[in-house]
Amino acid sequence: MQKLKPVPPCPAKASLKQRPRMSDDQAAAVEALFAVLANETRLRLLHEIASRDEVCTIDLAGALEMKPQAVSNQLQRLQDKGIVAGRRSGNNVFYRIVDNCVIVLLERGFCLIEENSKRVDL
Repeated sequence: MQKLKPVPPCPAKASLKQRPRMSDDQAAAVEALFAVLANETRLRLLHEIASRDEVCTIDLAGALEMKPQAVSNQLQRLQDKGIVAGRRSGNNVFYRIVDNCVIVLLERGFCLIEENSKRVDL
C-alpha cells in the first residue's frame, strides 16, 4: 500500500498590490478554479477530507449521505484540477488534499462568512 507524499505548505507569493495587472489567461485560470470550488458538494468533500487528512470514497459518501458514485464523480473534478489525489488500496480509493492553498481558501471562506455575519448582525 503506497502512502501519498506529505503536502507542502502553501508557498508565500507576491501580494496582489505587488503583482502586475491580471492577464486574460490568468483571469480565465482563476475563474476555472473558482468554478470547480463553487459547488456545495465539492466544498463539503474538501472540508471532510481536510478534517481527516485522508479518507476513502465510501467513508466520504457515508459522511455526506451520498452515493459513492456521486462522490467519486465530484472527486474526479477536484482531481482534474490538481486539488486532490487518490491512492488505491484494494477496492478502496483514499483521497487527500494535495494543494494546501485550497485549505487556506476554505479557512478564508469560513472567516469571511463568520465576519460578514457579525457585520450584518450589528
